[in-house]
Amino acid sequence: MASSLPVSRRTAARALVALVVLGLFAPAAVQAISPSDTGTPGTVGLEAGTVSSEANGSTVVAIQGFHFQGQGNQKKPARLVQVTPNGSTDWVYDGSNQNARWFYDVDPLPNGNLLVVGTNPGGTTVAEIDRETREPVWTERFDFKDTHDVDMLPNGNLLIANMREWNEEAQRSDDRILVYNRSTDEIVWEWTFRNHYPNSTDGGFNEDWTHVNDVDRIAEGQYLVSPRNFDQAIVVNRSTKEIDYRLGEDDNYDVMHEQHNPDWLVSEDGNPTILVADSENDRVVEYERRDGEWVETWEVGTGQLDWPRDADRLPNGNTLITDSLNHRVIEVTPRGEIVWEYYATWGPYEAERIGTGDESNGPTMADQGVTGSYQIYGSAGLIEGTGDSLTFAAAVQNTFAGTVLAGPAVAFADTWSGVTPWIRPVWMGSWQFAGAVAGLIVLLGWAFGEAFAAREAIGRGVRKAARDVRAR
Repeated sequence: MASSLPVSRRTAARALVALVVLGLFAPAAVQAISPSDTGTPGTVGLEAGTVSSEANGSTVVAIQGFHFQGQGNQKKPARLVQVTPNGSTDWVYDGSNQNARWFYDVDPLPNGNLLVVGTNPGGTTVAEIDRETREPVWTERFDFKDTHDVDMLPNGNLLIANMREWNEEAQRSDDRILVYNRSTDEIVWEWTFRNHYPNSTDGGFNEDWTHVNDVDRIAEGQYLVSPRNFDQAIVVNRSTKEIDYRLGEDDNYDVMHEQHNPDWLVSEDGNPTILVADSENDRVVEYERRDGEWVETWEVGTGQLDWPRDADRLPNGNTLITDSLNHRVIEVTPRGEIVWEYYATWGPYEAERIGTGDESNGPTMADQGVTGSYQIYGSAGLIEGTGDSLTFAAAVQNTFAGTVLAGPAVAFADTWSGVTPWIRPVWMGSWQFAGAVAGLIVLLGWAFGEAFAAREAIGRGVRKAARDVRAR
């Protein structure tokens, strides 16, 4: 009669945990061996999504690229891309051509060339790039750290948003906007934030106090400025150095939350209007100033966009949106329908439609008779999160909606969505990555449990080793 040795509970538990770990890692392993063609940032690469109507002109996209502790990633480089009206890729310009680890601002110039801002750990490079040859016409290098936006003024001077200008000796922020004369190589005007804001704003001085990420000339002697960390957009008067207009206030996230690239429009009634990528609120929103107060008139994509960082009103009334962490650029109608979509990994920062001028050049939503909040629809869904498929973060949020854990679930989902696209391998989907992370957590827990169970033996081994060392 055959007999079998009994299996201890500890052995059975180990086998069960091992099966769980293998099960969690298996989908990622399968995808590593045979990556899918769609559905993950990186495997899509650069290609058209929905194009229900061709764009009226080419589109240029500045792609930030992945970086970690100052080091770029060759698989996720900074790039400039020109896209044809039908969504095909016309050309790609690698940031290494001008020693740029990251690309941010790109502005079409009146002569047809591009003004491009690139940065590396050593500073900022501003260049005029010939759009046909992709060769620099001129290049300026600054020791400004991580500058996001530079605009060319009509006289050829450069208007610069100088963030992270930390004064180590004085332990203060010297963040500023400035005008630089390329001919004389000198700063001819500057405006420093600490002279116009309580120094306690946003918790007080730190190395990235304002994170001023955008500055635009909107009229003679008036500059629209975006101090992102202060949750507001302001208009600075060059002559008086006063703030003529202010939209939002620090930590009032109902208005804006760490916005990017606000644009200035004027309604047919002469009302100032600001269109802005409200990044941390995951929406694009428009405000019009009526009777001395800012009124929200339109928003689109709330909870669908993922960290949008640019929004331009086109002459046809549509809005061109850079949906950064969904790795795409979309053109949407006033009521949210996607009519043009282009996927651009890794982390597109800004997009400009050639032939429509720099920044916004179209009617306000109020002038189009459209107000209210609209959802986005019509995506090709080539990357998870941009279509109707349920991502891991969305599943977590939906699972706990309406419960006492709804708040923490939303916070977790937002953090997960914001962080994982930068660290997830290019070939791995969101569910596979979530499984791998869970498998790693279980594996670490298993190791801790084994160490705890063997703590006495480990202690004896450590003590014996110590005695052996002393005996030598």
